[in-house]
Amino acid sequence: MTDLENIVPLWHALRDAGSDYVLATVVEVDGPSYRKPGARMLIAADGRRAGTVSGGCLEAEVAKRAFWMTESGPVVERYSTAEDDGDLPYGSGCGGVVYILLERRATAASLLTELEAAFDARVPLAIATILDGANIATRVFAGPTKTNCGSEQIIAESSAAILSNLAGLALERMQSIDQRLSIDRRKTRVWVDYRAPRPGLWIFGAGDDAKPLLRLARELGWFVSIADGRSHLATRERFRAADKVTALPISTLPEAASSLFSDLKATDAAVLLTHSFEQDSQILASLFAREVQSAYVGVLGPQRRTREVLAEAARLLGLPNPMERAEEWLSRMHAPTGLDLGAETPAAIALSIIAEIQQTLNNGSALPLRQVRAVHPAISRV
Repeated sequence: MTDLENIVPLWHALRDAGSDYVLATVVEVDGPSYRKPGARMLIAADGRRAGTVSGGCLEAEVAKRAFWMTESGPVVERYSTAEDDGDLPYGSGCGGVVYILLERRATAASLLTELEAAFDARVPLAIATILDGANIATRVFAGPTKTNCGSEQIIAESSAAILSNLAGLALERMQSIDQRLSIDRRKTRVWVDYRAPRPGLWIFGAGDDAKPLLRLARELGWFVSIADGRSHLATRERFRAADKVTALPISTLPEAASSLFSDLKATDAAVLLTHSFEQDSQILASLFAREVQSAYVGVLGPQRRTREVLAEAARLLGLPNPMERAEEWLSRMHAPTGLDLGAETPAAIALSIIAEIQQTLNNGSALPLRQVRAVHPAISRV
């Protein structure tokens, strides 16, 4: 599960009880660090907490001092994870420095509201936050449908417009931005946290091999849909952790696809493991007939079979030259689905599929980290 999925239940409980809390957000990392900017942790006055800001070495120390450090308002604090750092006795050996924004309910409530809404709607969100000066923790949000000021603190309209433009730029670039600019005639640090939409995985096939795939995807916090033409398998009882379970009316596909797959986004992944030639051909015809194509389409099984299934899908759509169309589609797909991990068991096969989807959606290299110079993506400092 994601930080947010863990944070939201605690936040709701504290909000409903009228209790104050501290939200801790990683806003900068200097050197190696387990978590990157955007990692969050919610801290209750009674010691409860949800989310993480490190690999376990900083959470207790941050929580211990969070409330008294924010008595006068939001603050950005420096924490070291170096073994030989003289300021803190609990270095983890990572060797990096982590800067964390600590803020109470007064400024954090609107942020959590926007984060939850974007997560549930599976849309991107950009959050422009002032990180120093009198207006620290003042924010502007930018999303696909709105841009608004989300803090109880007030800044000049012209300054709010600057934040709004910067948030819009981050949304357009799909990248976080860290910049010093003039806010109310003072040089001010503004950090724009770009939050990509919540990934979605559409699993077509409700056999037992779908279960480990569902578990791994939900562990990553993805939206997961299970669909199958076999109604006795596509049931909520078998897939309680899924966000959506659908018994597909195969005989009406692909005509009914527009309504059945209306929630399927361009940033989602689709994996076919029905083990049925008829189902796979109907489903692939439905997927390729849509105007919005998925970021990842994978099919379990040998490529020869997938080529034949695609040709049948083209015939179902009445397209000319089915074999040529099959080759075109195949070049854009992942068939067989998954990375070569030497997988044999259903759990290991699921891991190989999830790994390839993660690599595809995030433009990863799939190389060992020892061969990769930067583990975390760079933040634009334009």
